[in-house]
Amino acid sequence: MNAWPSSPGKHASILRGLGAAFLLILSSACTTIEAPLKAELESRSPAAVPCANWFEQLDATVDRAGVRDAGAYRIPGFPYLRVDRFSASFADQARGSPQAFDAWVTRLRALDAEARGYEIRNLPSQFFPVAGIGDRATAGVNTQACAAQLAREDLGSAAQRDLLVTRAKVPDNYADWNRVLGLYEVASIPFAQGVERWHQETAEMFRKASLEPTAATGVVRYQAAAKPVTGEQVAGVFLHANKDALGIPQFTDEERDLLFQAYAPAFEIETTGDYDRFGPLSWRNGPAPEIDPTRPVTYRRLAFTRYYGKTLAQLVYTIWFPEHPSSGATDLLAGRLDGVVFRVTLGIDGAPLVYDTIHPCGCYHMFFPTARVKLLPAQQPVIEWAFVPLKLPALAPPQRVVVRIASRTHYVVNLRPDADASGISYQYADDNDLRALPAADHGTRSAFGPDGIVPGTERGERYLFWPMGIDNSGAMRQWGTHATAFIGRRHFDDADLIERRFELSPGAQTAFPQPK
Repeated sequence: MNAWPSSPGKHASILRGLGAAFLLILSSACTTIEAPLKAELESRSPAAVPCANWFEQLDATVDRAGVRDAGAYRIPGFPYLRVDRFSASFADQARGSPQAFDAWVTRLRALDAEARGYEIRNLPSQFFPVAGIGDRATAGVNTQACAAQLAREDLGSAAQRDLLVTRAKVPDNYADWNRVLGLYEVASIPFAQGVERWHQETAEMFRKASLEPTAATGVVRYQAAAKPVTGEQVAGVFLHANKDALGIPQFTDEERDLLFQAYAPAFEIETTGDYDRFGPLSWRNGPAPEIDPTRPVTYRRLAFTRYYGKTLAQLVYTIWFPEHPSSGATDLLAGRLDGVVFRVTLGIDGAPLVYDTIHPCGCYHMFFPTARVKLLPAQQPVIEWAFVPLKLPALAPPQRVVVRIASRTHYVVNLRPDADASGISYQYADDNDLRALPAADHGTRSAFGPDGIVPGTERGERYLFWPMGIDNSGAMRQWGTHATAFIGRRHFDDADLIERRFELSPGAQTAFPQPK
């Protein structure tokens, strides 16, 4: 069996660069969400006070039970609205148009309704009644009725609308105090050296992987259990897609399914143990969710990004492994759960522009541009900008790719257009299912804690990496909370992540407006 090089990867390279530069100390930080100001609560009309009180008591109960959902930011003073980074990017557009504002608020209300639905669902029975409401179904109905009432009162005021636009900003996932106390400007020097070594080692892994036979011994191939999709079907989805006043495509369920089927990657995984078999998560009796490695399941999410004034669809596929097994007592990267997040960013014509990937910790962010785009230079010196270990040709829909994954470390070590049609079939699950997993007590529990981190997945690296500002570095995280750079600031869901790093190649510009 041909094994991948035993490179310790980016994090271990940084450890070597750090040497004895830092003391082994544990830093913990608590992040609190600003509650509505008391004056704002007291300024409500008499008719709205019961609803304002309802949200206040519901939030207090959710926090006391520890079931807060961290996927979207709760906007201070507007308890029925939440915002993610993509939605926040439309704030100025919403300010300038009543139609755009209404579409924007609809998105913010939907984000809150979705999150509160999971919070109420995960709320243990002993926490009821809440403000006199004794069951989850009634709590959900009351929440939506109160959201509508408060929205009517708040958003009829120009001053409140302006306040909402001002506050609808998502805080980044970096702890500034960690960077101050850890002397970030000094500490980043050995980190930068470690990142550069990781780039070199990873490039070598990709080179060697490209020489491996596609049917190497010990490599297990998985592919989607989906019907073939034609290029005409993909083109038809984008040609006929409805858009809201913000220009965001409103795909039907059938259209979403077709796109996920069209670009579902194949996974080729070097397999030396059950830790290399992926599957669905559930809560049993352990400190972290557990994987069923007998059922290959890929979690999928539809996301969006901004590009040259357009909104582009992104297809996100995530697989979860039981663990990153330890290679010895000094292995600071080992721990419960591991995974690979693979994303396809599509152009407005439905053809891929850029692929990128991370682990669910936000680690190992790599970009794989197609020939339709060109990498732009970094906008600041000495930051993690866009590591590109491999470029792909322009791929016509519905061309799929193969993601090659190493054993034990689960590093992505190669990417290529798919030319095979065999393999073990995997099934799909909705990525939001992770927000309410089956639990041992027959209820549900989110895979993620109120801080967006999967409990029990902490890594030893957190003792050394805290000066870079990422709390609990190496732990698995919820969508919307992935900081992906130690040097600089970068998030996997930044609305301008792709636009800032890649421009269209000359032959691909006809389908897009020119950048300003």
